[in-house]
Amino acid sequence: MPVFRQVGEKQLPNPILYMAWSPNRDLIALANTSGEYRIVMERVWSLLPNENTGKEITSLAWRPDGKVLAFSVGDTKQVVLCDAEKAEILHLFPVEYPASCMHWMEVQDDSRCEFLHREDLFSFSIDYLVSLIWFIFSSLKSDEVTNLLGEVRLNILVVGGPSGFVELYAYGLYKIATLSGISGTCRSLGLSSDLKSLSVITEIRSAEDNPEIHYIQLDTGLLSSCLPELTKMARKFTHISTLLQYLRLSLTCMCEAWEEILMQMDLRLTKFVQVRVHHIPELQALLMNQLTVKGLKMLGQSIDSSYSSIQKLVISHLQSGSEALLYHLSEVKGMALWKQKFQPLGLDPAAIEDAIVAVGSFTLKASELLQVIDKSMKNFKAFFRWLYVAMLRMSEDHVPPELNKMTQKDLAFVADFLSEHFSNEELFDRKGKYFNVERVGQYLKDEDEDLISPPNMEGNQWVTFVKQSTQLKDSPLLFPTYPQKSLHFVKRMMEGSIDLCLQKPAEVIGHSVTQAVCLRLYTVPERWNDKKAAMHYVVFCMPEISPSKIYILRRATDPNRSVPNGLVALNLNAPLNSSIDDETPAPTSADSSYSCLDARFYDDETLTVVLRSREDDENKMRVLAQLHLNSVLSWDEEFTWDLTLRLEQQTEGIPVQGLAWGNQSREMDNLKAQFVAVNGIRKVACVLSANLRHVRVFEMDAEEEEEEEERADESQEMSSDQDKLEDTMTNQSDAGEGGDGAGGAEVAQVAGQGSGDILDETAGSDTL
Repeated sequence: MPVFRQVGEKQLPNPILYMAWSPNRDLIALANTSGEYRIVMERVWSLLPNENTGKEITSLAWRPDGKVLAFSVGDTKQVVLCDAEKAEILHLFPVEYPASCMHWMEVQDDSRCEFLHREDLFSFSIDYLVSLIWFIFSSLKSDEVTNLLGEVRLNILVVGGPSGFVELYAYGLYKIATLSGISGTCRSLGLSSDLKSLSVITEIRSAEDNPEIHYIQLDTGLLSSCLPELTKMARKFTHISTLLQYLRLSLTCMCEAWEEILMQMDLRLTKFVQVRVHHIPELQALLMNQLTVKGLKMLGQSIDSSYSSIQKLVISHLQSGSEALLYHLSEVKGMALWKQKFQPLGLDPAAIEDAIVAVGSFTLKASELLQVIDKSMKNFKAFFRWLYVAMLRMSEDHVPPELNKMTQKDLAFVADFLSEHFSNEELFDRKGKYFNVERVGQYLKDEDEDLISPPNMEGNQWVTFVKQSTQLKDSPLLFPTYPQKSLHFVKRMMEGSIDLCLQKPAEVIGHSVTQAVCLRLYTVPERWNDKKAAMHYVVFCMPEISPSKIYILRRATDPNRSVPNGLVALNLNAPLNSSIDDETPAPTSADSSYSCLDARFYDDETLTVVLRSREDDENKMRVLAQLHLNSVLSWDEEFTWDLTLRLEQQTEGIPVQGLAWGNQSREMDNLKAQFVAVNGIRKVACVLSANLRHVRVFEMDAEEEEEEEERADESQEMSSDQDKLEDTMTNQSDAGEGGDGAGGAEVAQVAGQGSGDILDETAGSDTL
């Protein structure tokens, strides 16, 4: 007979708020009150809070392949995606409200999407090369974009929060829907694997200011009916989003290359200008004592190196990235013009065209920067050559013949260069005065101000030709230029246009989602999705009405399909030693009454629960049990639901099933168990104590061994101190089970204190 075998136990320094098993690996994520979260089991690491992420973790969710962990941060209102192998942040995005629950699902295999496996191979190869370039000039590794996208099959991260806030993110990156019309705070949610419906558990304040728990089923039929088109669009927009991030990092590298070297040059040459060229003694002292011949030579080499680095970044990254953006946006525009397929998803050809034009303007501005860099390199080389020769003569050193050969044209060029850059005293009173000398830096200034020294377009034959042509002057075929604006300014314009293009589908898809069912429950439940049977299951308790019962509500994922026997209650007043296969439950006895503290679906037919003996005066007896639901899920009695009443007002008509767990249980010695997280695929469970600092890990289907009888003795040494600690720290938790106040036991069972927001998205129990 299988038994529960303890395989680990750990005392933790900070209380655990959320825990979630990886769907297919022996890893469990734990988030504590200090904002730290750690991965334990096969390997152990932790990620400390920082200024970029924040420290108030509010929910956890694993990507279905177990490679990426998402966690939401309340104080910064962000969702962070982290590599489960390396503890590295892959991506983060802001949300309007702190997420109180999240659910990450993967769509079931659909033959309609087979064409994507072939078509996306080319896109993958392009992005892999792009990510290799990204690796050279940034901290982003070459495989991180691929890790973020995962497999070709679509996966969606669902984020819920207060004020009915619910958003859907394809691949955890691109927002494909913003839902409206949901009331209250989301406590639990889950999207069905066939994309036909979304189940949401919300907490709503009644007119008497009492919390009411509602079950809402939303019809997401558009996602299901347009799955191939949705997958194609989501992947394209995900590529676009990552390319935008790529361009941002490239600009950051350019700014760093400029700031480290060229600002030093500006400061030195500003002193050169302030002394004035005609003040010969002061100028000579400045050149010989501060700048020096050796310093001037090193400065010239540094400037040349920095210009070359920026030039390479523009050519290899900025231009290639903008060209890739144009490619993907042009493909999206082609999708939008295929109205029969993509118009229902909200693709707007006009908005996409505006985005393409904005990217074209950014490409032109990058080309303009290249011309400025090329001209500046020539100008500074000539200027430093002249200055170097002058300093050699002042120091009476030998001037090499190749440097001494300067024609009258060269001298005139140097004079014009000095006059152009150093004669305008008004520029020194303007913000960013170092731009007076260095013209490249003004393009990297992230401000709305015009360029201090814009390029001179007089004499440009193309500009003159366009101005004189009435047909070309306002032609939509030509990308507009912004000669007075910086590269950063044009980049922000481009990002704004692309954001508008990306937001439209999210609005259209969000408005297509309608409410199919709203049922008024009592307490915060857990939701479970059975992929095989296309069913939503909700498990909840009503401790004030029926403390020894667990209720199971089931709904079809297709809102248009009715389900018989939609509600049943499980009676927990059963002896521990009853056989699981007993068709007739044993009679209720005075010493076998239990209440449920936490429940999680272990697999399609098994519920894992943490029970507390109601007759235990010391409130210490806790039991971990497996409840097999085969007979329960095939009951015959129907329940007639009066939608005008809350469920707690009509409990008399709910069919009740007796249930026993036999040897499928284990008393939690020396542990005041309160919460549990399970992974049916890996056949493991993690139990958390009421004080949120003590965890135990169990193999649920291990073979019975004689050594197991000794495990209780191994932990007996810490029992005395542990009991005192738990008794002290759990008074509030026990008192909160009546529902008085936020953060009490009821809210903890749902929002997470032990199990996160927990949702079980199971076809084989992928516990999130």
